[in-house]
This record gives sequence, C-alpha cells and structure tokens, in this order.
Amino acid sequence: MKTLLTILTLMSLFTLSACGPERTDRKRIVPPQAETMSEMRAEMELAFQQLSQQFINGLWKVFPSWAVREGYYDAAIFLQVPDKAYRAYLMDFAQTYERKFLALDRELLSITSLTDMTLILNFLKRLQWEHTTFKSYQWDPSVYNVSHPFALILNTPFAPLKKRLRTFNTRMRRVPEYYQAAKQAINKPAAPQLALAIQQNEGALEVFGEKVEKLVDSSQMFNDEKLVFRQRLDATRTAIKDYIIFLKKLQTKLEKSGRFRNFRIGEKLYEEKFLFDIQIGLSAKELYLRAKKQQHQVHNKMSELAEQLWPKYFPEDPIPSNQNEKIRRLIDKLSLNHASKNTFKKEIEKQIPQLVDFVIEHDLLSLDKEKPLVVRTTPPYLRGFTVASINAPGPYDKNANSYYNVIPIETMSDERANSLLREYNHYTLQILNIHEAVPGHYTQLVYANQSPSIIKTILGNSAMIEGWAVYAERMMLNAGYGDFSPELWLMYYKWNLRVITNTLLDYGVQVKGMTEAEAMKLMVQGAFQQEAEAEGKWHRATLSQVQLTSYFAGFISIQALREEVEKKLGDNFNLKHFHENFLSFGSAPVPIIRELMLTDLDQENQN
Repeated sequence: MKTLLTILTLMSLFTLSACGPERTDRKRIVPPQAETMSEMRAEMELAFQQLSQQFINGLWKVFPSWAVREGYYDAAIFLQVPDKAYRAYLMDFAQTYERKFLALDRELLSITSLTDMTLILNFLKRLQWEHTTFKSYQWDPSVYNVSHPFALILNTPFAPLKKRLRTFNTRMRRVPEYYQAAKQAINKPAAPQLALAIQQNEGALEVFGEKVEKLVDSSQMFNDEKLVFRQRLDATRTAIKDYIIFLKKLQTKLEKSGRFRNFRIGEKLYEEKFLFDIQIGLSAKELYLRAKKQQHQVHNKMSELAEQLWPKYFPEDPIPSNQNEKIRRLIDKLSLNHASKNTFKKEIEKQIPQLVDFVIEHDLLSLDKEKPLVVRTTPPYLRGFTVASINAPGPYDKNANSYYNVIPIETMSDERANSLLREYNHYTLQILNIHEAVPGHYTQLVYANQSPSIIKTILGNSAMIEGWAVYAERMMLNAGYGDFSPELWLMYYKWNLRVITNTLLDYGVQVKGMTEAEAMKLMVQGAFQQEAEAEGKWHRATLSQVQLTSYFAGFISIQALREEVEKKLGDNFNLKHFHENFLSFGSAPVPIIRELMLTDLDQENQN
C-alpha cells in the first residue's frame, strides 16, 4: 500500500490529479476474501495489458513515422497528412484512451502496470496540451519534414531491397498532400524555427536524390513500378522544393514586417512543458535555483584544480588572483591539445573500443559487443545545432545499427573548426564519447530495448536518458578512467559546468528574456566555452524549450538515487548491479525507476 500511494502521488505530480480524486484512504478499502482479491487483481492486470496493446496499436496508426523510428516497419507504407482532420483524429485518440485508462481500478494493478499507466496518461495529457495550448504545429515549420523515415526505410535492411523500395514508393504517394497541409497549418512562425525548417528540408532532398534513383534502376522491380516510382520521386522533390520556396518567401515577408512569433514561450508555458517532459518532482524555477547553486560549487572545484596544475604549465608566471582568469588560462592551454579537422571523426572511432574495454575490465556494466555502433557524418536532414548525437534502433528492430552522428567539421572554415576543436579537445572528446556512446546513450538505449515493458521504452523520458549519459561521465572518472589525471578532471568540470549552464541558459532565454549578449557572457565567461560552441548553444536555446534542462535534472536525480540505494544496502551495495537494475526499466522517469528499484529491494529483504 505504501508503494501504491507513492505511485499515486507521482501520478498527481505528472499533472494527472485533475483527472479525478485519488483513493488514498486505506480505511475505505474493505478487502474481500484473499482468493477473490487475487482474482480481481488478475482480471484487472489482464484488462490493463489488453488496453495497453490496443493503445500501442492505435499509436502507430496515429504516428506511423514514429513507428518506423521504433523499428515497427508494418507502418512504413503510411504517411499521415498533418491537416485539420488528422489533428481531430489525434485529439479523439488521446481523449478516448485517457477515458479508457482512467476507468480501470488503479488500486488493483501491480506496480509495474501502474507505472506504465502513469507514463501513458502523462503522454495523452501532453498530446492534448500540445495541440490545444502549445500549438507548435502552427509556429514551428521544422516539425514538417518527411525525410528521416524514408532514409530509415532505404538504409535499414529489415527486408530485401526490392520490398523496401516498394515500401518507399507507396509511402511517397502522400508527400505532396503532406506539404500542402503543412503550408496551410503554418501561421506566424518564429524566426529560428523557420530558418531551421529551410535548412533541414534542403537537406531532405538528398534522401530523394541520385542514390535512390540508381537503386531503383538496378533493382528487380517491374518496369511499370519503376515508372511510377520515378513519377512519385519527381512529385516528392517538387513538393519539398515548393515548401522551401514557400518558407523563404514567408521569411522575407516577416523580416520586412518584423512580425515573427516570439521564440520565447514565457513562464506559464515553460512550467507546463517542463512538468510534462522532465518529471522529477521539481518545478523549472526550483531546478534553475539548484543549478545556480551548483554553478558556484563547480567553480570552486575548478579553481582548486587550476591552482594545483598552474606550476606545471606556467612555471614562470605567478598565479592570477582572479579565479576566472586562472581557470581560463589553464583551460585555454589544455584545449590546444586536440584533433585536426580531418582526424576528428577518426579519433571518435578509435576511442569507443577503449571505453568498452574499460567498462568491462572494471565490471561497471555488462555490454553486448554484438550490437553495432556506426560512427558516421551527420546526414544533412538531421543537421541543426548539435556536434554529436545518437540515432538508436527501436524495440521492434533491436539488432539494427545504432548511428553515432558527427558534425562534418572538415567542411567548416578554419576559424570555426579550430574553435570547435578546442572545445572538443583531447580531454573533452573523451567525455563526449562517454556521454554519447559507452556507457552513455548508446549503452542505455541498448538496455532500454531489452526492457519487458515496451511502454517504458517508447514513451522514454528525456531527463532519464540525458541524465544517465551525464551520470556516466562522472561515474567513469570516479572508477579510474583517465587515471585520475587532474587535467582530465579540470576539463570534466568544465564539461559538467556546461550541463549546469544549459539549465541556466534555457530558463534564462525562454522565461527571463536573456539576450544573446547575456547568453554569450554566461557561456564564454561563466562556463569557459569557446565562441563557436556558445554560438551553437544560443541557437539551440532559441529552437527548443525545456530539453536543455534534462541533462542537469536527470543527473541530480540519478545521483541522489544511487546515494539512497548505497545508504540502504551499505556493504552489500554493488555498483554493477545498481547500473543494470536501473537500466532494466527502460527509459522511464527517474522517480518511477526509484519506486520500482526500492520495491524490488524491499521484496528481497522480506525474502
């Protein structure tokens, strides 16, 4: 009952309390005979599992592009046209399933099912909020881009090439309708989102370029199929180009009138979005204040390390009395040790096996070496504002490639490339690879695909996902990665300061009206970032909302959970067991994972 009440509290926390009063008074529950209660629980569990499967099946009809990204290729031939009828269909789906799930007696559900329901209801509530309140479909043209699922169909060998080309062909039928609906939906867009939409849709044309033409020409498709394919390919290219022209004309018009939508969403919408997306038991403002406090503590640790390293790197110079100057000079000196434009990607490829070996040798996690990770240049249709990212397969196609996307630094000007290379130097590049690959995102997402709860995988929580990657960075260094080098630790704290600054920046820009000049000062002077990195992060803060807080929010939640479990188990605490148990629950919010882990521990103690 204690665990049940905690989960019900979590459900209220995740904006679900408005759905109806929670039954938390134990005196009102009069249990029948044990056998009858057992039967009632079994029946309710069955009803929940059946409804959950219906929900998932319906979800892939509403979001076939998402289904493809999760490896559910039965939906690959479908492309939903984002018009008014679709939005009405989407709202009906959300409201109908919300009613159906709320009709179940939650007090008869197991903790596993109850936590699944929490995620489902939060998702359905957020879906309704997105389309009735937030309405990004009106002001963010970058949400309209057909290319990624098409690229997955083309490049993922889930079926013979001929069958995939036929799927590609069928899916192309509605692309012109798709972009026509997009043009009708857009109303007074925000400037950064408009520019991103142009950039990424220009990149989308590559997916429908010469490569696919050659594949069709050399395929075993019938000649009439090839003819239809080429016709649809031409129509798709025309639709994308027309959309780009439409966006550019709109951009010119709004630049002249100055009537872009404000990309800052304000405190009310920000807090609402934060509550839906982050789910850690704090408000956005509370997290912002935590980050400001943490910023000061990290500055002090960096100052101590800079003091220690100063005689080694500046034996002839007195130590500056100004803390920031002292730290900055050490960081600038260490940042000169970096890869070149042409070796950056190769350095990433070389480091990943070293990380795998370290994790295995130090017994931190079990790793599946058979799960492929491919380092590649970020495809044009995915480029925007990140230096590196992971594209992982979904739970329906667990053995497909995971891609480590790396920005093409070699194509940049020497000035911009050198700035980024100093930011991602010999030390921080190792932290980046821990974060993105092993044992960060790549490893976590492999584990998520093994979770027995598909709900906890497909409805993944960004704070858990990003928080794990940030947690992994410090965990690896604490385990001895880098031999406790003070240089690596100094640069780690610089990196960790970036995590903290992400929260300060995002909240500052979206809620407090932080200007670009103020943001650059925060990042360059306050967080010791290079100009190119800071410019990219400013751009990112104008394009997204809340997501940048997920790193710090998830990290502090996971760190607190580990300390709680360590205290509870004492000498019986095993780090590898903690990691594998934590990751076994998919990508659920950390408070939910906490309840599941503590319930398991309580049951183990009772046995």
